[in-house]
Amino acid sequence: MVLENKMNIQDSSQLAREEEKLSKRKAIKLFEEKILDKFEPGTFDTLQEIHRYLFEDIYEFAGQVRTVNIAKGGFRFAPVMYLEAALTHIDSMPQTNFDEIIEKYVEMNVAHPFREGNGRSMRIWLNQLLKKEVGLVIDWNAVDREDYLLAMERSPIRDTEIKHVLKKALTDKIDDSETYMKGLDTSYYYEGYYAYRAEEL
Repeated sequence: MVLENKMNIQDSSQLAREEEKLSKRKAIKLFEEKILDKFEPGTFDTLQEIHRYLFEDIYEFAGQVRTVNIAKGGFRFAPVMYLEAALTHIDSMPQTNFDEIIEKYVEMNVAHPFREGNGRSMRIWLNQLLKKEVGLVIDWNAVDREDYLLAMERSPIRDTEIKHVLKKALTDKIDDSETYMKGLDTSYYYEGYYAYRAEEL
């Protein structure tokens, strides 16, 4: 099933390529134009703004809380009926150190508030939060795809593994363009998007 989109594309692989190109260009602008500096780190409102900005040229639902239940690989994300309460709870969670921030990230992943594009939006949201609170970001290019996906899959039960995987990839290159671009490509690769490299867009 191809998601309804603003380009009226009916072919899933064509949609994937367009989505990658358009949203990745927006993600580059987020960084280069320092758009994220306007938003408060760690809030759902900020995650909404990131999602809206990345996907507004592709989907009508960009930045909107999903109205359908979704699952991935056998894992069911938060049911729609509990989503609002879950997001309110996540907003109230502490975010003063690395462990607290990753715990908040794990909870936001369980909520999975959007119809599509959660992971890519959340990894930008996470790094903005880490940058503000601890002066570090995750170099996604240094995080193995399988290690990350398996650790995230298990994180609702036990978050020790994802904390370990991400802590090893922390860097103080918080404003480094190359780190951001390579990390962006890796973040998209996690989700199966690898037709375009950020530096070529």
